[in-house]
Amino acid sequence: MAGNLDFTKQTYTLNTGAKIPAVGLGTWQSKPNEVREAVKAALLAGYRHIDTALAYGNEHEVGLGIKDSGVPREEIWITTKLDNPWHKRVEEGIQSSLKSLQTDYVDLYLMHWPSSTDPADLKKHYPDWNFVNTWQELQKLPASGRVKNIGVSNFAIKNLEILLNDPSTKIVPAVNQIELHPNNPSPKLVDYCKSKGIHCTAYSCLGSTDSPLYKNEALKKIAEAKGKTVQQVLLKWGLQRGTSVIPKSVTESRIKANFELDGWALSDEEMTKISSMPERFKVCGDDWLPVKVFFGDDE
Repeated sequence: MAGNLDFTKQTYTLNTGAKIPAVGLGTWQSKPNEVREAVKAALLAGYRHIDTALAYGNEHEVGLGIKDSGVPREEIWITTKLDNPWHKRVEEGIQSSLKSLQTDYVDLYLMHWPSSTDPADLKKHYPDWNFVNTWQELQKLPASGRVKNIGVSNFAIKNLEILLNDPSTKIVPAVNQIELHPNNPSPKLVDYCKSKGIHCTAYSCLGSTDSPLYKNEALKKIAEAKGKTVQQVLLKWGLQRGTSVIPKSVTESRIKANFELDGWALSDEEMTKISSMPERFKVCGDDWLPVKVFFGDDE
């Protein structure tokens, strides 16, 4: 993978045979009225993967940005996600997303979190329903044509084991979308997913807003030596690990810069240096959920 320098046209083949673009635009925490322009700018800059979620509250704007771009729908990979309080209403969840996005299908539909949250009380988990039940419902969707691929997000090894070992699981998730950056590299989880044929997409791949990674001296040195930005180095690190990346930005210049990843590579030594950075932080914890979903089993 590291030998391929043309990442903006690069795709990864999923266990379904579908090809997910290596670089996409993330839209989490993007403010209203910014997302539409960001999506349009990304598609016009060459991006072909747009990531959103029902929980972000911006699917309608994402759909408008796609239309504004003039890029044909069949050229764009759209990922969206089922929100936690919708676990018992998978059919309603996908219909809501398709309506908001103004499209007949999505390329990838993810279970956003392995938490079947009671919509009547977001601090409670359903006593009679868990993510395995939700997956049983998700497995019905590809046959309908409205969802091309199904997957999960924020699944640790422990929960993947539960899901994969359940007799009702007939479809192995195509993707596990997880937080991945040099201060949360999760090598065990990435390796586990690879061993099961599950592709990893890295969210918060730049460390999110005001990322401490931007000030990291080791990263700054590598970036300077390459004549690149720290952000570009972080994205290249993710790609050379074999994960797809979905950097979030609403600034047109940054959206374009985040896509300038062709024609150069990180050396094995540079990859090792970045992968062995000792600092640790997570952008997304699980303390806001009614159940624990991270178990420290990813290192």
